[in-house]
Amino acid sequence: MSANQHRNTARGEVERARFMSDIRDMVAILRRQPNELLPFDWVKHLAPDGEHQLGIQTIPVDHIIGSVDRYREFDRHYLPKESHLDERWIGVRSAQLQGKELPPIQVYKVGDLYFVKDGNHRVSVARRQGQMYIDAHVIELNVVVPPDENDTLKDLIIKGEYAQFLKATNLDRILPHHRQILFTTPGRYEKLLEHIRTRQYFLDQKRFQEGREPVTWEEAVESWYCRLYLRIVENLELHNVMFRFPGRTEADLYLWIMDHRYFLTQKYGHDVGSEEATKDFRAHYAPPLYKRIGQRVQLMLKGKLDPAM
Repeated sequence: MSANQHRNTARGEVERARFMSDIRDMVAILRRQPNELLPFDWVKHLAPDGEHQLGIQTIPVDHIIGSVDRYREFDRHYLPKESHLDERWIGVRSAQLQGKELPPIQVYKVGDLYFVKDGNHRVSVARRQGQMYIDAHVIELNVVVPPDENDTLKDLIIKGEYAQFLKATNLDRILPHHRQILFTTPGRYEKLLEHIRTRQYFLDQKRFQEGREPVTWEEAVESWYCRLYLRIVENLELHNVMFRFPGRTEADLYLWIMDHRYFLTQKYGHDVGSEEATKDFRAHYAPPLYKRIGQRVQLMLKGKLDPAM
C-alpha cells in the first residue's frame, strides 16, 4: 500500500472518530455527564508536593485522562473534536500504518492516572485503535490524595483540602488505615480541625485535674477520630443512615449529626450521645422517599451510584 493510500485510510478513520465524538457528546448531554479531558491545571488543587522523573515506562492508555494544553481538542475518550487538526492525526496514523516506530509520549503521573504533556495525537490514535499500552516519559507528581477518573473540578478542590487536612493532622501517619474522609462541598475541613482543637481542650482539662501532662496534638487527633468521628460512622452503618441520604458522604453526615447532637443537648439539658443524635437526625431530616428516588436516579445516570446500592 502506498503512502497516499495510507493517508486516505487515516483520513477516513479520523472522520469516523470525530463523528463518534459528536455522538458521545450528545449521549453525555442526555446523561448529564462530562465528556471532556481534565485540564492538567486542575491538578494544582491537589496541592502536589514536588515531582520526580520516572523515565520511560509502558503505561495503560485508558489511564490517560487529561492534557496539559490540548484538553479542548479531544473528548474524554481521546476522540478528536477539531477538524482543523485532522492532518496531525492523519500523519500519526499514516506513520503507524507504514510500520514506523513512534517516539514515546510525555506525561505527568498523578496517582494512577496520567496527563499528556506531549503526544496527544499519538494517544488519540492509540486509543482509537484499541491499543492497551503506550511508551511514555513519565514525570510523577507527589500528591497525598490521588484523583479519580471521573473527578470534577469541585472534587479535586475538595481532595486538595483533604490533603491539607492530613498534613495538618498527620492522621494518615497516626492511623494509616483510617477511613477516607471526603465531603461533597468545599470548605468543611476547617470545621474538623475545630472539633479536634475542642477535643484537645477538654482532654487537657481532664489531664490538668489529674495532675498529668497536657495532651499532644497527635493524641487529640487520634482521640477525635476514634471517639467521635468513628463512632458516628459506626452508627451510620448500624442504623442504615447513608441509604437515606443519596449522594452524601460519611463526612457530610458526621458534621450534620454533630451539630444536631449539640442542638439536642441544648434542648434537653444533657448530652444525648452520638447514637441517639444519629437516629433522631435520620428520623427528622432524611429526604422524603420520592426525593430520594429522584436523587438516586440522577446519580445512577451520572455513573456516581451503584444501582445495587
